[in-house]
Amino acid sequence: MGGKWSRIWFIMILLLITSFSHIQGQPNTTTTQTEGRDDTVRPDPLENLKKYRGGYDVTNVHYWSSTAYTGIAGYVLGALWLLCGVVFGAFLVVTTCCKANKKLKRHKKPTFHKQYYLWHILIAAFFTLLALVGTSLVLGGNAKFHSRADKIIDIIIDTADDASTTIYNTTGAMNMTRANLQGTNVDASTTRFLESTSRQLDSTADDIQRQARKNRHKIDLGLRILYIVSTVIFALNLVAVIALTAVGVVKIRRVLHILIVLCWLITVLCWVFFGAYFFLSRFAGDTCTALEGFQQDPYNNSLSSILPCDQLLSAESVLNDVSAGVYNLVNEVNANLSRIQQDSSFGVCNPFSGPPEYNYQPNNCSEDEIRIGDIPELLKLITCVDPVDGICNGGIPVSGNDFRTVVAYTSSIQILLNTYPGMESLLQCQTVKDAFSEIIENHCTPVKRDVKIVWAGLVFLSIVMVFLVLTWTVESYYERNHRFSDGSVKPHHADDMIELGKPEEKESVNSNQ
Repeated sequence: MGGKWSRIWFIMILLLITSFSHIQGQPNTTTTQTEGRDDTVRPDPLENLKKYRGGYDVTNVHYWSSTAYTGIAGYVLGALWLLCGVVFGAFLVVTTCCKANKKLKRHKKPTFHKQYYLWHILIAAFFTLLALVGTSLVLGGNAKFHSRADKIIDIIIDTADDASTTIYNTTGAMNMTRANLQGTNVDASTTRFLESTSRQLDSTADDIQRQARKNRHKIDLGLRILYIVSTVIFALNLVAVIALTAVGVVKIRRVLHILIVLCWLITVLCWVFFGAYFFLSRFAGDTCTALEGFQQDPYNNSLSSILPCDQLLSAESVLNDVSAGVYNLVNEVNANLSRIQQDSSFGVCNPFSGPPEYNYQPNNCSEDEIRIGDIPELLKLITCVDPVDGICNGGIPVSGNDFRTVVAYTSSIQILLNTYPGMESLLQCQTVKDAFSEIIENHCTPVKRDVKIVWAGLVFLSIVMVFLVLTWTVESYYERNHRFSDGSVKPHHADDMIELGKPEEKESVNSNQ
């Protein structure tokens, strides 16, 4: 029997060495990044293992399949361990049926049984301790990884939400401007321009929000399911290994057999989770590499499916139209002020340069110019609105309609100007760049480290679980064969009496009689 189990252990060690060779054959993210190679060129199982060359693209199913394939070592080892369990279970069923039909002679337990059992308990306790350490390591690393991954996802989605909010604020300002200008002598073309522009920007904001939330839902759901399932399995493993050793020591055989089967299945899942987390480590590396590429070219990057900077470029012409419109509105306000004042002692500061650039220059105002936001309060001080009998004490007589028109102009322009810096930064993708810089500097290295701890811990835990399960399987198999060799067709309480030495006492009493 010793030779048989030695061969089994040799095969398991050979499989482990093969899996490690496969892992070492995987491309290293840091190395390939510095050498300028594409980390995402991998075998694609959906294309008969042909190389996938589509780059980092979370909307491409072939990217996901090729990246998931990097964890093939864990999947294969899990399947092989499950197959070994099925084969061994079938072997036990067959041998049990065969031995139950034979007349077996009674043999005494070998004299070395107690010494062998003591060593067995020590070995089992050692592997149990290692399994507890490995499970704790995996649970801790798993919690840190998912916490860090949630932060990264939140940053990306918050950035998309901020982009949409900035656009919505701009369109809200346009709608408010349009409402303020109603009832004044403003051209109808101005209000139509504001209405069409706000609709176009709202459509862009809706697309950004929809794309970000759709992709966030897929990634977040997958990570959350993996975290919940893996945490439950690892916690169950923590309880199972303790129970396995405790039950094995007190020799409650039926419960021991159930726990061996349970731990065998948990070991299968540990191998599978190792493959899954190894795949996630590759995905994390790809994502960080893509984020760095985004810093170089935000308009032609695979992350545009989540935060489409190239789509924002379509709104640049809209913003230019807004700038031109504000520029013309300020000029019209200046014209109205020139008409209602007796001299041209002051004018309104135009925050935009002239055509065709229309650059935003809010601080480019002379001392004699009034900022747009200060005009309503200034007008209240220097004008008389609809004076009685045309008499105005020290002020400029202004009709109520003209006064409302000027206030509407200035208030509307200021509302638009308040949103302009955010829109300008958004169109340059500066907001997105800042968010991704935060991820690269503060989260990329920790998340790659945490996921590596998880999959490395799972390798350690899986190996320990293999040896722990085999240890108790050998002991259970040995006890089973010993019971058969004793002719143990007796009930379980008779087996317990044999172990306690009761039958020997009964036999000695009968011989004395």
